[in-house]
Amino acid sequence: MKLPRRQFLHLAAGAAALPAVSRVARAQAYPTRPVRLIVPYAAGGSNDIAARVIGQRLSERLGQPFVIENRPGAGGNIGTEAVVRAPSDGYTLLSVGPSHAINATLYDKLNFNFIRDIATVGPFTRESYILVVNPLFQAKTVPEFIAYAKANPGKINMASSGSGTGTHMSGELFKMMTGVDLVHVPYRGSPPALTDLLGGQVQVMFPGMPASIEYIRANKLRALAVTTARRSEALADVPTIGEFVPGYEASSVYGLGAPRNTPAEIIDKLNKEINTALADATINARLTDVGSVPLSMMPSEFGKFIVEETEKWGKVIRAANIKPE
Repeated sequence: MKLPRRQFLHLAAGAAALPAVSRVARAQAYPTRPVRLIVPYAAGGSNDIAARVIGQRLSERLGQPFVIENRPGAGGNIGTEAVVRAPSDGYTLLSVGPSHAINATLYDKLNFNFIRDIATVGPFTRESYILVVNPLFQAKTVPEFIAYAKANPGKINMASSGSGTGTHMSGELFKMMTGVDLVHVPYRGSPPALTDLLGGQVQVMFPGMPASIEYIRANKLRALAVTTARRSEALADVPTIGEFVPGYEASSVYGLGAPRNTPAEIIDKLNKEINTALADATINARLTDVGSVPLSMMPSEFGKFIVEETEKWGKVIRAANIKPE
């Protein structure tokens, strides 16, 4: 039986629209089961703290658990590759941090291209690193620290949460701009590095503020300066490094990513929920209290930011000839 042409075209158009309707329906229903949020760093660091705050809020808003899974190693590459290889269905997500912009240049051979293989969802926070020293260390200001370091080249151990992490790169930028010689000591995450800093095995570190602020408030660590262009509300009396080293600026932005080809409807839904969470006074206060500044962007804006950060840190890596450990 032949269908009238008008009826045939109507049915054909309806059939063609089914995939789009199906995608929208899936996005509206998403999530229907628990979601894995992989943090490619050790528990207790700044990335982990931000991911847990937002993950809990997403669980409450979307009615399914957002389960934090820490997969540290290789500067964040192990956990990142797990997400790159995961299905593009929105049920495996990545907590994005500064290392993702750094590793593109730091590592000669990666099994993935972050900008190509990860779809950006949106940021959570912008955070400052802090130049901190053990309280027994001689220097109490940035100028005193620089003077002491220049008088004792190669004798100050600088801890980091791992080669190529933001805590490492902010220190390398400081070394480049001040001409001091600090010995880099990488750890597997901020918590063990801070433990040795507290114990005096290393003398200086540039940790993220959320991971270190309670030690500073308890006078277990001495904060000399923050790395952002402006002072932090959480530590208003602590100056910026830029006040003594003009032009210095380093910060970390943490956010959410997903495997490429994740449906745009799911990406947009997650972005909307993150931005809603960041606008909530309770969430805002929790993040601000640990020194984070809530930061909202659209997925495309977040992607552009990562491209720009990749270019910035690539220049530092090449100039300092930094290699992964």
